[in-house]
Amino acid sequence: MAAENTVFVWRGNDRNGRKSKGEVLASSAAVARVQLRKQGIAAKSVKKKSKPLITLGAKKIKPADIAIFTRQLATMLKAGVPLVQAFDIVAEGSDNEKMRELIMTVRTDVSSGTGLAGALGRHPQYFDELFCSLVASGENSGTLEVMLDRVATYKEKTEALKAKIKKALTYPIAVIVVAIVVTAILLVKVVPQFAETFQGFGSDLPGFTLFVLRISDWVQDWWFILLLLFFAAGYIFSQAKQRSKRFADWIDSVALKVPIIGSVVHDAVIARFSRTLSTTFAAGVPLVEALESTAGAAGNAVYARAIRRIRDDVTTGTALAISIRTTGLFPTMLLQMTAIGEESGSLDDMLGKVADHYEAAVDNAVDSLSALMEPMIMSVLGVLVGGLMIAMYLPIFMLGSVI
Repeated sequence: MAAENTVFVWRGNDRNGRKSKGEVLASSAAVARVQLRKQGIAAKSVKKKSKPLITLGAKKIKPADIAIFTRQLATMLKAGVPLVQAFDIVAEGSDNEKMRELIMTVRTDVSSGTGLAGALGRHPQYFDELFCSLVASGENSGTLEVMLDRVATYKEKTEALKAKIKKALTYPIAVIVVAIVVTAILLVKVVPQFAETFQGFGSDLPGFTLFVLRISDWVQDWWFILLLLFFAAGYIFSQAKQRSKRFADWIDSVALKVPIIGSVVHDAVIARFSRTLSTTFAAGVPLVEALESTAGAAGNAVYARAIRRIRDDVTTGTALAISIRTTGLFPTMLLQMTAIGEESGSLDDMLGKVADHYEAAVDNAVDSLSALMEPMIMSVLGVLVGGLMIAMYLPIFMLGSVI
């Protein structure tokens, strides 16, 4: 069994005799020295990197981190910095420990003779098949820096699109959760105090107040079970979505039919389809392979199936625009721009314009949705909290009128 690789910190002199330092991933200090010697570095000290005594939890590697890494690497290569040295510079500038270790792992593989696409392909959880195939295309054509620039642009726009969708959903969900928590606290802590006061009134309570008191008693008796059911439902939902393709596909189809949100999801999928196909086709990837990569990056099962049908039709010789039209899922603008692109030989450019249009549409829809949701959410909060307060003070008001 191979020894586990460890990060080593080294100090020494480079080929030009200049003092230098950095990190290297290796199974032992001796192996690290050999790797450094191959790179022309005379190492004076090689020590295992110490871990901090107190860790608050290492940051996870997010897709946004991969996008930043790709952009930095593309910039370094465009500036004429050698690939291995570019890895050192990018790793040193990263404040994410796990990201730094990933970069150094890839750097070690590249410095030992593995191609960049092959080194990245060893980490499929961070670099998907589309990413690696585009990098491989750049390596084979001798235009790696250009291809990395395109991949970086693609990743940046994709992550920006995801951020817009999250922005549309996070705010209302957060407010709803706060509303539930506040209502629960009122029912468990505040309403019982009023109930004790009402016992001394010696008169019948209003029906609305009795209704709220019954809910309060029920929540006090069963709050722990309710909390367990809430977390259990969330866990079961997430597991079912991960393990059951049928359930995940059903969720994707329902997402497209939800009022208001469905149109945002639809525009986001169209933007992602156009951007992915434009990027892969511009990179010289054959159309059939580009469509396969696009299906994998669609982000929605309904459209992924449709894109694979398009791929099958294109394989038999059908024009792309006609194949897209037969699915009945794509907008007229995309169909027309695709047809123009096929006729003029500028398909990647036309699809890029479609992607720009729908990304802007998603941005506008998210802003409109946020503006629309805010008063609605405030109204719901007002009804919940205000309703509880009215139910509690109603007997006091009625008692005052009797007196």
